[in-house]
Amino acid sequence: MARKSEKANPRLVQAVDRALCILEALADNAEPITLSDLSAKVGLNISTVHRLLATMAEHDFVQQEPETNCYKLGLKVFKIGNAALYDLDLRALARPFLRELVRLCNETVNLVVLDGQEVVYIDQVESTNIVKMIARIGERGPAHATAAGKMLLAGLPARELERLLQDLLLPRLTDKTIASIPELLQELDIIRQAGYSLDLGGTEEHVNCVAAPVFNHEGRVIAAISVSGPSMRVTPEMVENVLVPLVTKAAEAVSHEIGFRGVTRMVGGD
Repeated sequence: MARKSEKANPRLVQAVDRALCILEALADNAEPITLSDLSAKVGLNISTVHRLLATMAEHDFVQQEPETNCYKLGLKVFKIGNAALYDLDLRALARPFLRELVRLCNETVNLVVLDGQEVVYIDQVESTNIVKMIARIGERGPAHATAAGKMLLAGLPARELERLLQDLLLPRLTDKTIASIPELLQELDIIRQAGYSLDLGGTEEHVNCVAAPVFNHEGRVIAAISVSGPSMRVTPEMVENVLVPLVTKAAEAVSHEIGFRGVTRMVGGD
């Protein structure tokens, strides 16, 4: 396996680059492989490969068969791979409902997940309006300011939320952005009772947004569906009277599609 990345990009961390090459080599091999063969495959000396394998084995990314001493991928790799596939499945299952939501309101619809202190846009269906909101797939936003982010924070179990709030940054993006923990906690309580979240100019001036939670089969909030648009069209009245019912209905439909059978209404963390 050729390893040109270190020369091509000197900013890469050598040990991480080498470990990832080893994981790729193990994935490409149809069966467990010996240390010497793996060393030859990745173009590294045996002692280096052995040290990297020992570290990855400690974290369950790699396993060594006791009978043959050959190496193979560990359970942690499958866990991470399954998590990635789950996101892909979620996008595929949600996409028809996102499209229908756009058809009904003709504003941009997003599918969003939480990653630490930020939200990540994992799918989007755009409005056909000339003036519209667009976020590229993979783009991030501050959880404390966006409707989807506040929705996802409100859905966290109490202990997870408490840990996250310990070092949560609250940059003020507009004069309507929540900028203190007490204010955020009060907002999250309101969101749990309402079952949806609003952003009326808190992330960008003249942009309004509404979000609703997507629950998995265990009743945990795993994503949010949001609709956003310019405030000249998406007025507070339109949000409350038109978008809230549409978005919550779409989120409920996606939740049921992935196996949730409870009542899609939060009453507080647990």
